[in-house]
Amino acid sequence: MELRHLRYFVVLAEELHFTRAAERLNISPPTLTVQIQEIERTLSAQLLNRTKRSVTLTSAGEVFLSEARRVLKQFATAENAGRRAGRGELGRIEIGYVASAAYTGILQDQMNQFTQNYPDVLLKVREFPMDKLPQLVADGDVDIGFVRLPMAMPQLLSHHVLIRDHFCLALSVIPGVEEKSEGPVTPHEIANASFILPEQAFGTFQVASRGGFTPRIVSTPGSLLAVLTQVSIGNGISVIPSALRSVVNLPGVVFRDIVGEPIVSEIAAIFRSDEVAPAVRHLISQIQTTIA
Repeated sequence: MELRHLRYFVVLAEELHFTRAAERLNISPPTLTVQIQEIERTLSAQLLNRTKRSVTLTSAGEVFLSEARRVLKQFATAENAGRRAGRGELGRIEIGYVASAAYTGILQDQMNQFTQNYPDVLLKVREFPMDKLPQLVADGDVDIGFVRLPMAMPQLLSHHVLIRDHFCLALSVIPGVEEKSEGPVTPHEIANASFILPEQAFGTFQVASRGGFTPRIVSTPGSLLAVLTQVSIGNGISVIPSALRSVVNLPGVVFRDIVGEPIVSEIAAIFRSDEVAPAVRHLISQIQTTIA
């Protein structure tokens, strides 16, 4: 039995007249009769009471009509969903991010903009360790990642820079530096400091290179909030993204610029270069139109 059989039966049940039903279906009455007979043979049940003057549903016909309508409605729903998914209007996108992407607001901006345009696409957003996120995207476990550059990435990934930031110092009290509490700090002044290393270590080693020293790393606690907590209790200083200055306020932590050319740090979206999922492609297109 095919969907057309269900349609034929539903129309006939609505008209209770073979000629009128055949006209609605754009087929001949004899053809309709044959199709209904095929249904009854398949079900081994009589669905219609037929006389020369009338057509009525049997009890089995009434039950079958209800189920046929339900199936046709479900098929129409599935058909529509399939078309919308093919256009990228439905689906699910796995989003991964590092904390500093959320602190800058770019993650929220991108998600809100996409949801306005594609409200029926589910965005599942989770934080991941920065060193694992590129491979998760490459393996297909995550569709798009929001990361902080520079970082190593598999060759099959592409990226688009969304925000250009720079590194600064997070510190509590440093002997010999506190009198310059409002001014920038030179790399040489912190050569003997203890460093709390964030996930993005690039800034720390750039500062050390400029100061001609090897940083003494005492802790690698993970998240930026954990890093700043370590700084706040006096365990050391940290080189962190400048974006945190305006969104994080912990007791005992102050932020200072670093003397010299700014050490650039960028927030970027990473994604598979050969992405085929329509909904994901829509989000990639949106991202690529964003000017850093």
